[in-house]
Amino acid sequence: MSHNTIEENRKRHDLAGRESVWLFGYGSLIFKADFDYIETRPARIRGWQRRFWQGSHDHRGTPDAPGRVTTLVEAPDEPCTGLAYRVTPDVFDHLDVREKNGYLRFFTDMTLDDGSHAEGLVYIATEDNAAWLGPAPPHEIARHIHHARGPSGDNREYLVRLAQALRALNVHDEHVFAIERELPG
Repeated sequence: MSHNTIEENRKRHDLAGRESVWLFGYGSLIFKADFDYIETRPARIRGWQRRFWQGSHDHRGTPDAPGRVTTLVEAPDEPCTGLAYRVTPDVFDHLDVREKNGYLRFFTDMTLDDGSHAEGLVYIATEDNAAWLGPAPPHEIARHIHHARGPSGDNREYLVRLAQALRALNVHDEHVFAIERELPG
């Protein structure tokens, strides 16, 4: 699959006629909501884990030196906590461009902070996309992140801001925190 998934995402889901749609954010969408939303609430989805296994050629790295950003990988029965945003469908015009580097939209069931359930969209980059970097030990991922920089800034900033946002949500994500601990000073 290509790096650029804009057109693929626009074909995946017909959102016409909907007043609003829930969006689940687990990475930069937690700390950088550069879009209008109706409301936001802590939420979780099941069966997924956050991992720094996706390359970023367009935001936190370059085509020659991609950064590492999060995606979700399947993990039966595991919860992944993030933020749910209720948005109008037109917000996806912006988000499809923002998340174009290998991410596809999928519908998922979410549990909101009050225990209620909702269906929403989540962007996931799977291993069959051209920007996939895959697993590596935390110290290697940290070293990679430490050196990467792209049009949206230092890759290090992405990791640190995500870790801070997870702490603010009272979420312990050992994968994220292990990489943060390994960052060079």
